[in-house]
Amino acid sequence: MVLPKGSLEKATLELFADADLALQRSSEVDYRAAVDDARIEEVRILRPQEIPSYVADGLFDVGITGRDWIEETGAEVVTLGELTYSKQTARPIRVVLAVAQESPVRALGDLPAGARVATEYPELTRRALEKAGVRADIRLSYGATEAKIPDIADAVVEITETGRALAAAGLRIVDTLLLSRTELIANPAAAADPEKRHAMDQILTLLQGTLEARGKVLLKLNVSRAELPAVLSRLPAMKAPTVSELAGDRGYAVETVVPKAEVNILIPDLKDSGATDIIELPLSKIVH
Repeated sequence: MVLPKGSLEKATLELFADADLALQRSSEVDYRAAVDDARIEEVRILRPQEIPSYVADGLFDVGITGRDWIEETGAEVVTLGELTYSKQTARPIRVVLAVAQESPVRALGDLPAGARVATEYPELTRRALEKAGVRADIRLSYGATEAKIPDIADAVVEITETGRALAAAGLRIVDTLLLSRTELIANPAAAADPEKRHAMDQILTLLQGTLEARGKVLLKLNVSRAELPAVLSRLPAMKAPTVSELAGDRGYAVETVVPKAEVNILIPDLKDSGATDIIELPLSKIVH
């Protein structure tokens, strides 16, 4: 398995730890790691830009990288599933084209012929601009891309989660070229091997189950027969709650998953509606 180094590294290591797949390595700069799990023989931590090609070439069976680098490299890999996390949030990152605030460019097609476009994604950018009928001078950027407008570049193609950094640099987003989430990818031959594929799918179950549980808690409560409708009406419409009869015709036991951010309002409201014995429990994984 190969995992991403750099901006996604911390979030990825935290995810694996929460999924009971904690990585052990000799130091924070060690590129090799191990997991106490028989399904994972070896782990390497490398730049996400390289991971699709290494997995496609069979150097690794499985890896984690972004859809942006899969599209940029054109690597032939199998996507096993999306992992809804990024550097800071659970939202996808956007690959966007941005220009100076005062630029007259309002759409991709407004870029003049020969416009200088700086980016870490030259192939992805080339395909998008060709589709828009623009012949641009695409220049590979090795970082600090947003700082290259206006003297080095007329536009940049850059990633953003919130857009705040681009706005702070005096740039305006013109268009989104790609929405990119983190993905678990596999070498096609490895994914076709039944034993390896089974192991990959089990790892994916742990990772996705962990992500699904983030920001949620389990609420358990008791309620009388008469007050059950009022209590159920207060519960968020995330998923139908489980309702079981209590022994001795003493009402019902109700349990449901709710957003952690809402319990400060929800628990007192449920009590006011007649719920008793309310318990809030943390969740580690939710597997559908």
